[in-house]
Amino acid sequence: MSNFYSNNIKQRLSLREPLAEALDVMAKLVEQLDFKNRPSGEAYAAFLEEQLSKVRAICPACKNFEREFPSFAFSIATGIGKTRLMGACIAYLYLAKGIKHFFILAPNLTLYEKLMRDFGDPSYEKYVFRGISEFVHNEPYIITGENYDMARSLFSENQIQINIFNISKFNTESKEGSKKGTPKMRRLSEYLGQSYFNYLSSLDDLVILMDEAHRYHADASRKAINELRPILGLEMTATPTDEKGKPFKNIVYEYNLAQALLDGKYVKIPTIAKRKNFSRGNMNDEELDILKIEDAISVHEYTKLHLQMFAKNNNLPLVKPFILIVCKNIQHATETFNRIENEMFDRKYAGKVLQIDSSTKKDEEIDKQFLSLEKPDNKIEIVIHVNMLKEGWDVTNLYTIVPLRAADAPILVEQQIGRGLRLPYGKRTGYADIDKLTVIAHENFEAVIAKANDKNSVLSKFSYVELDDDQLNTTPGKIVTATTIIDFQEQKAIKEAKTEIEKQNARAIMDAQRAVWEVIPKMNTQVSCTKELSRPEVIEVIKANTRSEIIKKARERDPLFADEVAKPLLEEVDDVVEIVVKNFIDNIIEIPRMTIQKEAYKAEYKWFDLDTRIGFDLPALEDEILRVSVGAGEKSVETLQAKTGRKFESPVNQIVVSLMDYDDIDYDNNSELLYHLAEQAVNAIGKNIEKEEDLPKVVNQFKKAISNTIYDQMKQHFVITPLGYLKPKVLPFTGIVEQHLTELEGFGKIDFRDIVKPGFVKKYIYRGFLKSYYTECKFDSSTELNFANVLEADKNVIRWLRPAPNQFNIFWANGSKRYEPDFIVETSDCIYMVETKAVKDLTAEDVLAKKAAAEEYCKNATEYTSKNGGKPWKYHLLRHDIVERSNSFEYLIRSF
Repeated sequence: MSNFYSNNIKQRLSLREPLAEALDVMAKLVEQLDFKNRPSGEAYAAFLEEQLSKVRAICPACKNFEREFPSFAFSIATGIGKTRLMGACIAYLYLAKGIKHFFILAPNLTLYEKLMRDFGDPSYEKYVFRGISEFVHNEPYIITGENYDMARSLFSENQIQINIFNISKFNTESKEGSKKGTPKMRRLSEYLGQSYFNYLSSLDDLVILMDEAHRYHADASRKAINELRPILGLEMTATPTDEKGKPFKNIVYEYNLAQALLDGKYVKIPTIAKRKNFSRGNMNDEELDILKIEDAISVHEYTKLHLQMFAKNNNLPLVKPFILIVCKNIQHATETFNRIENEMFDRKYAGKVLQIDSSTKKDEEIDKQFLSLEKPDNKIEIVIHVNMLKEGWDVTNLYTIVPLRAADAPILVEQQIGRGLRLPYGKRTGYADIDKLTVIAHENFEAVIAKANDKNSVLSKFSYVELDDDQLNTTPGKIVTATTIIDFQEQKAIKEAKTEIEKQNARAIMDAQRAVWEVIPKMNTQVSCTKELSRPEVIEVIKANTRSEIIKKARERDPLFADEVAKPLLEEVDDVVEIVVKNFIDNIIEIPRMTIQKEAYKAEYKWFDLDTRIGFDLPALEDEILRVSVGAGEKSVETLQAKTGRKFESPVNQIVVSLMDYDDIDYDNNSELLYHLAEQAVNAIGKNIEKEEDLPKVVNQFKKAISNTIYDQMKQHFVITPLGYLKPKVLPFTGIVEQHLTELEGFGKIDFRDIVKPGFVKKYIYRGFLKSYYTECKFDSSTELNFANVLEADKNVIRWLRPAPNQFNIFWANGSKRYEPDFIVETSDCIYMVETKAVKDLTAEDVLAKKAAAEEYCKNATEYTSKNGGKPWKYHLLRHDIVERSNSFEYLIRSF
């Protein structure tokens, strides 16, 4: 029956996929809990442990309730819809379990006021229960910090009661009343005959929902919440870590920002921008501020234009974007405000700038400044703030962020970017220009990108569900770099050295060889294939570049003694270069370097005849001058007749020139159509004026309106035809990227020929490969491990590679996602790019999209290698159900 209710609610509320999944998880867990037989006293601890064991059977990641009652945490990224999930949970618990008493905690006044409207105003566009018919006839009664002391006499027993309180209402001392030090809601109420807090804690079906749950893990908050004695807690947060930075132990569902960005549906695309060729040089702080604001305005105006076009073309509400400028202090904010209002852009933004800090508004009242920011008629286009944006500020039309005065990169990534990721239309439009959030970060550009790409950043971190401290001793993991054939050869040389001097010489040779390995991939612009690397003149270039590389590295490592560090390596260069080049040619699969990124399109206006029925009945206007007196004395307004002293261009040419002002109209490609439409417009206008000689003047007076009318019709005949992928620039080869593997303690490294249970395949590192450039690899499935065994055993396979994630620049989804092939296999006559897939996934949309991008790579690679004595490339989707270790490579390739 519970599935019926959750499915029904998902449909009625049109929940996004992550929220629907979270509701299903909650429904499954609730079915396992015993709400009616909750004991008290000493028996309660055993009861709670029993409840936890039932939950862990469904959600193993839930290690502890973290409270003195069952409490589940939902890690949901900002902007996905935590409030809607709370509404769905309340609806489910009422409909499926008959629970009527709910208590929603808000961390501050901003969220408190927002939640009251979300849950209590059926006329509000974001009302969470819209679509739940049972709540229309039995509308929930909303009890707040303002009406709770008399609420008990106002609602009926059968009515759903939703309490919404700011945590401070019962977690801090009250300053009013004679009983100073006792929170007001804990005092005796004449309506209830007890305190409201005691009334709530006596309920046998109270469910508490915690918005921004990370704010309630401190001891005081935890104690107050425990004293309410709810039967269930539901915690919503985008950052499920406590005040010490440790992840929650009661997470039952997670859809964090990294997952949302990967899905590409529900949040904007965060981008970092700076001025091309930017160099601060002697630029002072004020000059840098101005430059960044100018660039932000440029991005803002560009975004605003595209939002207007999108709304108009798709008959959707207009979205007005705004800029958020982050200042270091109030004085800086005031200076920035005055600069934009009074000095910059010819005061174009005067009256359109809002300064928010403690000098303008109290902390708890900030949200009132933003209530209408999303409305198209709101004039504010720039918001300047100083550390004043708290939880609950959930505008969707923030598109540009400008941190002034070198904002700390970690703070910028963790705190500021998340403010602008909400989407105004609820999901991405597919138009990159209006799906992007832009952060202007000139002097911090590289640092911000590095932080954003850090695996622990909120933009990259895929899970807050981490191992407990007591588990770290048994199953920790560490990142190791996969050993390569070259590493193996070098280690063998050092091992075979008998004396310390021989070992030092071996290390010097090894370091020199590594320097050569780093230089060789950079030679791909000077040769057409790897074989040409062995030409004498190329060898000499490699030697010279290697010496430069050694000296450069030595200076970086030890500037004072660089010459001494470099000397033994330089002495080995002449002897090792030819050996390393031969090793490179013999051991590397010649992977052409290119970028397969996005498809090309042909955009054109089709031929058509102008519809002249509306918009071409234009009058000849009198030319007049309006003159207004100013200053003291007589005030007057007069109109003067103007004389025309110029000869107008022909009407047709005037219209054509006006149409050429539109950026997307190319005159060279559309000249015949433009003249055709302009002539039809002029003929229609000429039929409606009395004097033929007035025609050029009429067209001049209304040419903008005329061209607008024509352009609107042209857009209806605008077509885009896909032409396939852009032709990439191809280089003959690239270096093999370092492969990083996770080694789990307790599993470690085993021989690749060992038989492993399917569930454990991903845990081991497999070693012993002789044909792979990496002698160690990890695999995601038994299919991949078995296929690697086939490649090692097959005499027709010369060498193979399990590519590192960034080895290939193959992008799909119009350039937004990178494709990482499973295997590259070289035989005597061909190089194969192989992807192993379950049979059921072979025709999936994403699999076919990746296949198309990979085939484009193979096509361009083959085109290049066929001209330069190389092997053709082929792409192959390999069915998982035919991969067995006893099969040959050729059999697998020919079977499907």
